[in-house]
Amino acid sequence: MDFNIGSISELITEKLAGWTEALIKILPNLVLAVIITVIGFFIGKWIKKLSLKFISKISHNITLNNLFSTIIYFVFIGVVLFTALSVLQLDKAVTTALAGAGILGLALAFAFQDIATNFMSGIFISFRKPIKVGDIVVIKDYMGKVVEVNLRDTIISTFGGQTVIIPNKEVFQNPIENYSYQNRRRFDLAVGVSYGEDLERVRQITLDAVKDIKELSKTEETTFFFEEFGDSSINFSIRMWVNSPEQLTYKKVGSEAIIAIKKAYDANDIMIPFPIRTLDFGIKGGEKLSEMQVNIADSKNG
Repeated sequence: MDFNIGSISELITEKLAGWTEALIKILPNLVLAVIITVIGFFIGKWIKKLSLKFISKISHNITLNNLFSTIIYFVFIGVVLFTALSVLQLDKAVTTALAGAGILGLALAFAFQDIATNFMSGIFISFRKPIKVGDIVVIKDYMGKVVEVNLRDTIISTFGGQTVIIPNKEVFQNPIENYSYQNRRRFDLAVGVSYGEDLERVRQITLDAVKDIKELSKTEETTFFFEEFGDSSINFSIRMWVNSPEQLTYKKVGSEAIIAIKKAYDANDIMIPFPIRTLDFGIKGGEKLSEMQVNIADSKNG
C-alpha cells in the first residue's frame, strides 16, 4: 500500500514538474499572445468606428451600415485571434477547426438558402435604392406605399388597407413600377362623342374644361388624341399629368376632370352617346309577345 501511494505521489510530482516547465517555456509566447489580443481588440473597435463613418458616406441605410462595420470588425478580430494562436503554435488545431466550421457552414447555407438570398437581395436593394420608404410602387401585382425596407423583406401598405410583406428576393428579381421616382403621374381618361360633332370643337372645349384643375402639372402639357371610330361614337383619350404621385391626388384629378368635361359638354350641347341595344323578340304570326323569348344583342354584333 505504501508502495502504491509513493508511486502515485511521484507520478503527480513529475507531471506537475513537466507542466510547470512547459508553462515556463511557453510563458513568453503566452504573454505575447495576450498582448496581441488586447491590442487587437482596441484596434478592432477603432476600425469599426472608422469603417462605419466611411460607409455612412456611401449609404444612408443605418441598418446596413452597422452590418458592414460589424462584419469588418469580426473579420479583423478573427485575424487577431488566429495570429495569437499561431504564436502559441496552435494554428494547426485552429485550421482543423475552421475546416470543420466550413463544412458546417456549407450545410447551413443549403438549409437556409432562401433566407440568405433574401438577405443578399436586401443588401443590393439598399445600395441600388430602386425604392425607398414613402414611395408608391407596384411590386408583384401589389400596389401601395412602401412602409419599410429591411434586409430580409419589404413592407407595403396597399390602398385597400392591407399590409403586404414581400421577400426581398421577389423585389430584386421582378420589375418595379415606382410612381414616386419622377414625382408625378399621368391620368388617362377615355371618352367618346357622337359622330355628328365637330371634332376640332370637341378637342378645344375638352382641353379648356380641364386646364384649371389645380393639381395638374404646370410644366407638362395636357394632350388630346382621337383614338378610333367606335360602334356608336368617335373615341378619344385625354392625358393629364398630375403634380403628385399620391393616390388621393391622382384619383381627385380624374374625378374633377370627369365632372368638368361633363359640365362643358352639357353647356355646349355635345353628346356622349349611350350604348345601343337591339331587342329581337322573334315574333311569328299568331304568337303573343309575352310568350316570346327576348334576345338582347349589342349593335356591334348586329
